[in-house]
Amino acid sequence: MAVPVIGQGTWHMGESRRTKRAEVAALRVGLELGLTHIDTAEMYGDGGAERIVAQAIKGHARDALFIVTKVLPSNASYAGTVKACEQSLERLGTDHVDAYLLHWWSGQHPIADTMRAMETLVKRGLTRFAGVSNFDVAQMTQARAALGSTPLACNQVLYHLRDRAIERDLLPYCEREQVAIVGYTPLARGGFMRDEVVKIAKARGGTPRQVALNFLTRRAALFTIPKASQLEHVRENAGALDFTLSPEELQAIDRAF
Repeated sequence: MAVPVIGQGTWHMGESRRTKRAEVAALRVGLELGLTHIDTAEMYGDGGAERIVAQAIKGHARDALFIVTKVLPSNASYAGTVKACEQSLERLGTDHVDAYLLHWWSGQHPIADTMRAMETLVKRGLTRFAGVSNFDVAQMTQARAALGSTPLACNQVLYHLRDRAIERDLLPYCEREQVAIVGYTPLARGGFMRDEVVKIAKARGGTPRQVALNFLTRRAALFTIPKASQLEHVRENAGALDFTLSPEELQAIDRAF
């Protein structure tokens, strides 16, 4: 299946019973609009976000979804990684995830053990792909070497218009090695609002949010996972790729940030 370039993030979801219904509804609207790439983690809401995702995906064909979750570094021993994945699958109500990631590098457990567990999970069919999050180039090199025959599918990192540090080394490396970059916190809590973005949005009949997301997915290796807890934002996100920024517009945004 083709993985939607813009997905749905779930950080801080599943933390409150009061917001649970709205969070499930927002994810469901996103699915209806084609945002079938959902990112979560065992850390989010102590598993609560995974349970929110489980409710949101009920009734949807599993092979039409791309679900990602992550193991905490503290759980990332060989046996701990396998167990954490099994527990995540139980909370998600599915027999597999599409990508399983190490949430960040801590050194608490040898990366070779974690990646060996990832290979086991792939072989058992509990995840289709193995990935990492918050890794630099040196760490990715070690993880890829430890995986052996299993490719490293993605690296999930901070990426927004006001923090484009990954473009220096990490993005070129990932493009060369055919590893996807999945940017989180892409809207920097409003940090994309500058005159150039507003101007382009007005000219195109879109919104600044859509222009920012469009820029952040302008290259083939780039994916993004804005948080999906509010219906109006989900609808905006889904329309972010309804246009293609011109070279002049890309340059204007590049200069502005």
